[in-house]
Amino acid sequence: MGRRSPSWVNTPVLLQAIERYEQGRLPRSMQLWIQTLLDIDQPPTTPLRPGC
Repeated sequence: MGRRSPSWVNTPVLLQAIERYEQGRLPRSMQLWIQTLLDIDQPPTTPLRPGC
């Protein structure tokens, strides 16, 4: 099965997932989803959402 690109992502859901990712409160599967969606190779050293 090939890799799929999301065609649509619910913004409030994505923002909540990013917040929890930054806090280390996501299950491994969701961490991988965020990393794939945002093309992240390793955990960021700075916030993903500047100003928050």
